[in-house]
Amino acid sequence: MYKLLTHNDLDGVGCGILAKLAFGKQVKVRYNSISGLDRQVEWFFENDKKDTFLFITDLSVNEENEKKLDMFYQDGGKVQLIDHHQTALSFNNYEWGHVVVEDESGKLTSATSLFYEYLLTHQHLQRTDAISAFVELVRQYDTWEWEKNDNQKAKRLNSLFYLVSMEEFEEKMIHRLQTNDDFHFDDFEKKILDMEDSKIERYIRRKRRQLIQTKVDGYFAGIVHAESYHSELGSELGKEYPHLDYIVILNMGGRRAGFRTIHDHIDVSEVASNYGGGGHAKASGCLLTKEAYKRFVAETFELEPLREDARQNRYNLKRSSFGTLYKSRKGDMFFLYPAADHSWIIEKNKEKMKQDFASFQEGENFLKRNEQAWIVKDDIFVDYLKDRIKKL
Repeated sequence: MYKLLTHNDLDGVGCGILAKLAFGKQVKVRYNSISGLDRQVEWFFENDKKDTFLFITDLSVNEENEKKLDMFYQDGGKVQLIDHHQTALSFNNYEWGHVVVEDESGKLTSATSLFYEYLLTHQHLQRTDAISAFVELVRQYDTWEWEKNDNQKAKRLNSLFYLVSMEEFEEKMIHRLQTNDDFHFDDFEKKILDMEDSKIERYIRRKRRQLIQTKVDGYFAGIVHAESYHSELGSELGKEYPHLDYIVILNMGGRRAGFRTIHDHIDVSEVASNYGGGGHAKASGCLLTKEAYKRFVAETFELEPLREDARQNRYNLKRSSFGTLYKSRKGDMFFLYPAADHSWIIEKNKEKMKQDFASFQEGENFLKRNEQAWIVKDDIFVDYLKDRIKKL
């Protein structure tokens, strides 16, 4: 017999689907939250037989259960932990631990992709185009490569996962991977996914107006309260406000904080670890501890949301050779424009600032970080240019 303890997100359930494809009725799968895993491991030691092969994927145990698992293994028990999180690398010290963040080709891994390779290597499963395609979609979504590759199919797979029950998703995927030569969505799924995309777009538009900005340990963070669509929200807000180092998504009902970034030089798993959490470089999370609550909720409660850039402009645009006009809450006007030497200059209330910038983005980052300024509408821009020309 086999038992799989895995995470309750898409990557974790992907492992469950592979286990059932490989072992059928011989495997029992239990999906767990991060905090629920250790209770299940303890239950295993108390109730399961020694001849049961225990798999743990996409999650890692606490120190006490780590020692128990090693004793279990040394006594002849069968156990294999497979993970891909940076915070779990110490489990490679054990023969029963296999943690890989990035494979030999430089590709980021997921628990599903690592478990797939394990099952293939040990001849528990045969490679097919459909299973391989499914595994790759899960991997790209979980590592955020879907965004870099604009792989909407991976994003939609995760959306489908949350639109139906976990049991229905698992059943549908197992049947599809057993009976099809490739992986695809059926017509009904495409229809509900189109409806979901529209719903997500409206939700993000509403939440965009609630984003606040603060500085945390030298980084600029955007904070928003949201119950749903955390990955999509983090991605869109990150692209909308690239001057922010990362986005914090607070789920008060779930008492959790999620961290997302679009930047390669930011590792939000390190941010999460400061509050007892962890995850990936671009997506991580933690429980909303007293310290996290104080930092991200209590201390930011009185802050005003960021003002959005004007959206219907034809003239006052980013990177325009004519310059771009911004305004701050204090009423100051900032004019960012290219100089003859290809640097970028800022005028504050028509007075040139001493500092210049190597690129437009550097100049805008300075304005949005330090002044929380926004791009004004075309009519204000045109009037500003007319007045500026008169004084030349």
